[in-house]
Amino acid sequence: MSEGSEVVLVGGGIMSLTLAAMLKELKPSLHISVYEMFEDLATESSSVWNNAGTGHQALCELNYTPQKEDGSIDTSKALKINQQYELSKEFWAYCIRKQILKGAHTFLNPVPHLSFVVDDIVPYLKKRYETLKTSPLFKNMIYTEDREQIKEWAPLLLEGRNDTQKMAVTYMAEGSDVDFGEIARQFGEKLSQEDGFNVYVHHKVRDLTKEGNEWKLDIVDTKSGENKQVKAKFVFLGAGGGSFPLLQKSGIPEGRGYGGFPVGGLWLICNNRDIIEKHNAKIYGKASIGDPPMSVPHLDTRIIRGKKELLFGPYAGFNTKFLKKGSFFDFPSSIRLNNCIPMIQAGIDNVPLTIYLIKQILSTDRMRMRKLNVFFPAAEFSDWNAQFAGQRVQVIKKDKNGRGSLQFGTEVITSSDGSLAALLGASPGASTAVDIMIEVLQRCFGDEMKTSAWQDKLAEMVPSYNRSLEENITHFNECRFKTAQTLHIPFCEI
Repeated sequence: MSEGSEVVLVGGGIMSLTLAAMLKELKPSLHISVYEMFEDLATESSSVWNNAGTGHQALCELNYTPQKEDGSIDTSKALKINQQYELSKEFWAYCIRKQILKGAHTFLNPVPHLSFVVDDIVPYLKKRYETLKTSPLFKNMIYTEDREQIKEWAPLLLEGRNDTQKMAVTYMAEGSDVDFGEIARQFGEKLSQEDGFNVYVHHKVRDLTKEGNEWKLDIVDTKSGENKQVKAKFVFLGAGGGSFPLLQKSGIPEGRGYGGFPVGGLWLICNNRDIIEKHNAKIYGKASIGDPPMSVPHLDTRIIRGKKELLFGPYAGFNTKFLKKGSFFDFPSSIRLNNCIPMIQAGIDNVPLTIYLIKQILSTDRMRMRKLNVFFPAAEFSDWNAQFAGQRVQVIKKDKNGRGSLQFGTEVITSSDGSLAALLGASPGASTAVDIMIEVLQRCFGDEMKTSAWQDKLAEMVPSYNRSLEENITHFNECRFKTAQTLHIPFCEI
């Protein structure tokens, strides 16, 4: 069976559906097909239980502000991510006003963001605060070592803690908790009502090849067993860990040399409603040396299906699957002649990480509780249950010196003719989906992006696009105020 579509999006998560929503706004006549291998949209990395749900804006994530050798704090990544997330919020607000998304409360809730440290890490947090405060983006950040103030913001941090232990926090009221899976599902539901948009679940893309100016995709309906071939002018691989094998099968030169390293996660989930109701914050700590960024510990208020929950973690682990519901053969089958040397080099350079992952795999629940007790000293084992979270595939690629290096970020790979784009990597991921999809549009729809029609529409959808904070703070405040009104989140003028 043969079908055709102008645009094919592989994977039904937040990335593919964000791109779909943007493309349909920019060019409503486009014919777009989404192919998802599982039973529903957003069941893997975008699932509410498989990610932190943090609107990553660098308000509390200490790994975005590393300390340099000279002792100073590098805030460049924090400033960038803060403005990237703002684009996502602007687009969601636009979609609510256009009735593409439902009310903000269905997927986004205001939750304060706190950073928390103890003992010898306190000077680092204070220096981070002092450095970030020089930017208008963080001028509303509050720093304190006062226990009464900390108790007001996060009482669990004080319960059972030694009165003599030195501790400090920073506080940002503008933080948010996000159900990225719900956003993806709402996009899919609304767009499916329009002409030229189709979602196919239980459809696995097994192969893709370039034929002339089109891509031919071999797809199987996993329920009926029917095989079909689909041709498309543009293909986006946004299937999380499933993107990497398809990138290899595409054969584009730009994908050669890349490797993927799977890292799993596990939450401790509170089952005591009294404890859950006491806490209302996302509190991030500092990862230990050698720990991967996705394992940065946090005590995390979540709003899941309208119900308040409390999670701690994630604890990292390792298996050879690229997806939570993937195959144990994913990792070994991804090794090729063109990527084996970079992968070996990355392995040699990350022996501490390997040791860390082994220790995590061997950890018992009570050992995990000791990590939780750093945040919540009075926590008891009986109040928490362990639950496996999602899989992430960290990118391995050659660095500027030509040596294989493990990357902890998100990367867009595109073919030279712009007919194919693949998204690899993890954090900050979903929070910066709109900024990442704008990058895809610039690389793959370059001619259209230069037109006044697309530029005007983008300016309507994401008013801060292509405009720096320094260019016009008044405009920036106007955009943020309008967005905050629509999303029902705190607004603090910068």
